[in-house]
Amino acid sequence: MIPEGLGTGLRIPPHSEEAERGVLGSILLDPTSAIDKCLAKRLGSDSFYDRRHQALFEQMVDMSQANMAMDAITIAEWLKSHNALDKVGGYDYLVELQDSTLVPAHVEFYCDIVQEKNLYRCLIEHSNNVTDAAYKGEEDASLLVSQAESSLFELGNHGGDKIPKWKDSVTDAFKEINKDPNDIDRGVTTGYQGLNERLRGLAKTDMIVLAARPAMGKTSLAMNIAENAALGLLAKRPVAVGIFSLEMSREQLVRRMLFSNARVSSRAVQDRMTTQDHGKLADAVDRLSKAQIYIDDTPGLEAVELRSRARQMKSRHNVELIVIDYLQLMNYSRFSKDGRQRETMAISGAIKAMAKELEIPVIILSQLNRATEGRGDNIPKLSDLRDSGAIEQDADVVLLLYRPSYYKHGDDRDSDNLAVVDVAKFRHGETGDVQMSFIKEYTRFESRDSRDDDYTPANF
Repeated sequence: MIPEGLGTGLRIPPHSEEAERGVLGSILLDPTSAIDKCLAKRLGSDSFYDRRHQALFEQMVDMSQANMAMDAITIAEWLKSHNALDKVGGYDYLVELQDSTLVPAHVEFYCDIVQEKNLYRCLIEHSNNVTDAAYKGEEDASLLVSQAESSLFELGNHGGDKIPKWKDSVTDAFKEINKDPNDIDRGVTTGYQGLNERLRGLAKTDMIVLAARPAMGKTSLAMNIAENAALGLLAKRPVAVGIFSLEMSREQLVRRMLFSNARVSSRAVQDRMTTQDHGKLADAVDRLSKAQIYIDDTPGLEAVELRSRARQMKSRHNVELIVIDYLQLMNYSRFSKDGRQRETMAISGAIKAMAKELEIPVIILSQLNRATEGRGDNIPKLSDLRDSGAIEQDADVVLLLYRPSYYKHGDDRDSDNLAVVDVAKFRHGETGDVQMSFIKEYTRFESRDSRDDDYTPANF
């Protein structure tokens, strides 16, 4: 609603009639898509300045929730039955709104303008209230400062969701506990039995750090998990996956996933592609083409920009898992002058905040420092996370990947395909190792089988 007194002064409160009309006209032209985008933007009737627009948007939301067909005629009939047609300017005004909107696909931009103008108005209202109270001098100054801080803090969180009732939270928690312990659908599948059993899937809002030294295969494991989730492996349903590849191009990544899924050696194909390999690749194309995987290969992304792009992925494609490869290639220029450790701390905090905001798991790859190389067993530890201890602090899950035979010498190097994923931190459960198999020829990780203990490279 328009705050009392805002329109009585000499200056007209900030608003954009064109943007408000654009939002409503977009809904009239493309109801289902446009109204979903508006709600995703947390647009409410009180975001509008014009009272006609407030009433009309509120009725449109009610119609949408009632699964009613929506166009100028049906909306007019709905409004008439609810004694609201005159409040929104009548049928002619609905037609005028519809005719004046050229591109309904731009509704998100219209929403942003409407929200920004509303924020300006709210800021003016809060400031005026504080100013009036200060002039009156009827309240203690320190109390007034505290109220002003509280008011501005609330305004800064204007886009946040309302806190759910405690009773509902307890009930939801009990429902979660009461689920079948073998039901992996409470989280996104990793596609690996051992990891699924250990983590119970990748949980919503979790920041999962997958860390390793170079050449251990962390990118391969992350892409395998992304592929498995998108194909619904060991799960009842597949999910849409977003990938931010700051190191490899989209073409390189897709090619790599294709060979990995087909279980075909890219090196062998470079020499000569056999009929069998061609058939495997064709089958892999058919499988992967059905997956919903969205790759953004923009290099050197700022943390703020990546978060914005992730929001768009969530809004447009409803991604339920995001993978970022990798943390040390990200920037946060606002904190860069304070040193890389402080910048990494800010990046880590931004990624965790993004996971909570989008309510999806986020896997972020990270390098380990050289301390691993200096230890006799070469087993990585949490303290080896590179650049900042904040990564460990922010993460809900930390997976440390290593391959023991990689550190052997001569012919013994890579003589065993054993890979160990150490769940070194798990906020929701027990830590421990998960053994897997790494097929180097295909850059692919597999659930470990007892037959893998007899592995020799020649077998593949």
